[in-house]
Amino acid sequence: MNFAFAQSCEQKNAEFELGCHSWTEITQALKEGSTTVIVPIGGTEQSGPYIAVDKHNRRVHYLAGEIARNLGGTFVAPVIAYVPEGSTNPRQSHMRFAGTLSIPPHVFAGLLEGIAESLKVQGFKTIVLLGDHGGYQKQLAQIAQSLNRKWQKEGAQARLLYVKNYYDVIPHSYAQLLAKKGLKPFLGQHADLSDTSLTLAVDPSLVRLKALKQAPKPGIADGVYGGDPRPASAEIGRWGIEMQLNEAVKAIRLFNRSHL
Repeated sequence: MNFAFAQSCEQKNAEFELGCHSWTEITQALKEGSTTVIVPIGGTEQSGPYIAVDKHNRRVHYLAGEIARNLGGTFVAPVIAYVPEGSTNPRQSHMRFAGTLSIPPHVFAGLLEGIAESLKVQGFKTIVLLGDHGGYQKQLAQIAQSLNRKWQKEGAQARLLYVKNYYDVIPHSYAQLLAKKGLKPFLGQHADLSDTSLTLAVDPSLVRLKALKQAPKPGIADGVYGGDPRPASAEIGRWGIEMQLNEAVKAIRLFNRSHL
C-alpha cells in the first residue's frame, strides 16, 4: 500500500505552498515582504463519466502554484475542495451524481471568512480568492466586498482580492479562441471540449481519454451539459491555462501596485 500524499512538498512549486512551511518560516517570510497569499478554491463534483471528480481542485492547485511562481513573494494556501454544489434533499444540480460533495452557501461563506481573517491577523496584506468553479463566483465577489468594507472600518492593512477574470476568461476569451479555430460545435457548459482539454493540460491522469475517444457522444444524463468532449486534447487546454495564468498574474500585480 502506498501512503504517499497526493501532493508532495518535493513537487514543483512546493516552495510556495503554505502547508510545506513551518510557522517560523512563514513568519520570517512575512517579515521579508512575502505578504501575498492565494486561496485556491476548487470543488468536488461530477464532470461526466470520463473526468475524475477532483478536476477543479487539481487545476486550481496547479495554476495557483504557477501564479505564485510568476509573482514571487507569494504563498499558496491549501485548496478548498468543499463548496456549494447543489441541494442534497432533493438532490439537485451536480448532487444528482455520485462523488459530488456539497456544503450550504452560508457554511462556504463562513469558511472563507475564517480563512481570510486568519491570514489577515498573521500579517498577510493581499489575500487572493481564486475560484475555479462557476457556481460560487458571485458569492466570492460578495464575500470580498463585505470583508473589505469591514476591514477598512477597522483600519486593517489587509485587503481581499477576488480575481474575476481568472474564471471569466474561460467562457469568454478562451471560448472565442476555440470558436475561431472551428471548435464551437464542441463547446457546452460543463464537461465539454473546453473542460476536458483544460483538465488534460494540467493532469491527464484525471481523464479517461481512451474510453472517451471510443464512446458515443455523452449528454445531460451522463453529466455532460452540451458540447462534445471527444475531440479534447492537452494542446487545446494549454491555450486556456495560459490565458488564466496571464489574467490572474496581471490582476494581482495591478492590485498590489495600487494597495501595497
